[in-house]
Amino acid sequence: MRIGATTRLGVLLGDPVAHSLSPALQNAAFAAAGLDAVYVALRVDAAGLPGLLRGLAAAGVFGNITVPHKEAAAVLLDRGSDAVAATGACNTFWVEGGRLCGDNTDVVGVRAAAEALLGTLRGARALVLGAGGSARAAVWALVQAGAEVTVRGRRPERAAALAAHFGACGVAVRLASGALRGAHFDLVVNATPLGLGPEDPWPLDPEREGVVVGAALDLVYGVDETRWVRALRARGVPAHDGLEVLLHQGAAAFERWWGRPAPLEAMRAALPPR
Repeated sequence: MRIGATTRLGVLLGDPVAHSLSPALQNAAFAAAGLDAVYVALRVDAAGLPGLLRGLAAAGVFGNITVPHKEAAAVLLDRGSDAVAATGACNTFWVEGGRLCGDNTDVVGVRAAAEALLGTLRGARALVLGAGGSARAAVWALVQAGAEVTVRGRRPERAAALAAHFGACGVAVRLASGALRGAHFDLVVNATPLGLGPEDPWPLDPEREGVVVGAALDLVYGVDETRWVRALRARGVPAHDGLEVLLHQGAAAFERWWGRPAPLEAMRAALPPR
């Protein structure tokens, strides 16, 4: 990779970002497509996000937003996509005609990964764990595909805000109140950060909580699969981590930035094997 005065810059903004595989994914895509561009990760806290995002946009930088800034980024846009409006969250940004534009390609990624597990999502009973920007994308992806969605947030007020947001859009989202014992879900999606740390508790323990889980999708990923995914699979539950979500949301972001198909196989080859 040669970097010169004409090289375009792409960035990932979040906190933390040290674990992210997005630089490897996007730099592989840029190389395969013959683009003069480089992609790096920048850690930024909540207070620093508005100034940094606006400053980068003024310089023509494009990129992605990750936890915990997806909801905050959505309100900074000059123009957001339908997915941003539906979810109230943004994970992809670029500059067009001097205006800061954004999309939520997590919606594409979650749907692709969930369909890889279940096939059709129509009529599926899904439980989304979490109530932040990633959870909003997961809810919208599942609802759009015809699933019935229940949400359980670690902070009840955020879960209530999520349900109210979708309710205002005419989308009914159930809130899990109290224990889930005896419930049966075709798919459980972990949209919390639990699993980023090696000592993190599981986002859901089906046996302890008495929940039947048909399949599980963990949006957390790393070089290795999360402990939760490995444990569920050992119990016979089909489970994937977030690499497939990362791949497809990254490909959709590439297409927003460059207006051309993403080199999907080159991007897949840049990720750890599964």
